Amino acid sequence: MVCNKGDARALRRAADVGVAAVHLAPHPGEDRADYDARLADVVAGFDPEWIVLAGWMRILTMSFLGWFPNRVVNLHPALPGELPGVRAIERAWSEAEAGTRTRTGVMVHLVPDEGVDDGPVLGTAEIDITAHVDYDSFEALVHEVEHQLLVEVIDELCTPTPATERVT
Repeated sequence: MVCNKGDARALRRAADVGVAAVHLAPHPGEDRADYDARLADVVAGFDPEWIVLAGWMRILTMSFLGWFPNRVVNLHPALPGELPGVRAIERAWSEAEAGTRTRTGVMVHLVPDEGVDDGPVLGTAEIDITAHVDYDSFEALVHEVEHQLLVEVIDELCTPTPATERVT
């Protein structure tokens, strides 16, 4: 597990269960591409099949993504084409309060390039906003659905498919 924030709860959780964890902070004034190249070096050292961005709040450049084509997966708390970028849960709730949104959802998608939350979709789940009376319960449900969907998609990605029988 690699994290760019030293105080992230994920680092403590990884340590608690014996998962190797690295804190890799950007250097002051370091540009994104240089940081991403350092990050790619560290991540490549783990020889991952998949890179999962769960709570990673930095747009990755091709200095990172180019090392892992079609292997970077992102979790985003909105449906495809809706609410890209930060604070998607808050924005969905605000739109619901304004009467312009009744549902939202979560998606897991590939990250092929520097686009924001617009890569090929691997899985989605819809959420009815109108069933919630307050923001806190809505946000908790979104995170619960995110975690469930992410596990399902990663399980599918990591489960080998049976080889097609060869006809002779």
